[in-house]
Amino acid sequence: MVFITIVTNQRKPLLIDNIELLRESIKNCNLDFEIYAGVVLHNHLHMILNPTEINNYPKIISSIKYSFSRNIQYQKQDKTQSEIKRKEKGVWQRRYYDHIIRDEEDLNKHLDYIHYNPIKHKLVKAAKDWKYSSFSKFVANGLYEPDWCNFEDKNNCNSLNIE
Repeated sequence: MVFITIVTNQRKPLLIDNIELLRESIKNCNLDFEIYAGVVLHNHLHMILNPTEINNYPKIISSIKYSFSRNIQYQKQDKTQSEIKRKEKGVWQRRYYDHIIRDEEDLNKHLDYIHYNPIKHKLVKAAKDWKYSSFSKFVANGLYEPDWCNFEDKNNCNSLNIE
């Protein structure tokens, strides 16, 4: 499994307004993988991917970004020469963050980070209140309590290192 963070170019808030397009872009990826966990915020997303072939995750990310960029109704106004040369729309930052999950403790730490993210960005006061997250799936499977971690008790959120 691999933890991924993908950010929009200049942190433009494009993702929630285009959530169906993002979902379609993920579905249309023709590589074999599972999204184990994830959260989508306005300008970035975090996922734990479980690809059939671990070396395919860069291709998965590229496919998702390409499909989303190709179909979104957005045009960056001030393109750099590099973006023009590469025929980029300027939707995503070129790079992304990746981290191979090493063990169960590492997995749990990243799950907590994903599910706490909307609270961290002050979008909601409790993880259960953000609908663009896998949190409810983990609650349904008994891996989190429904009232796990809210803004007031952030220091009691399992393996989180908030600061």
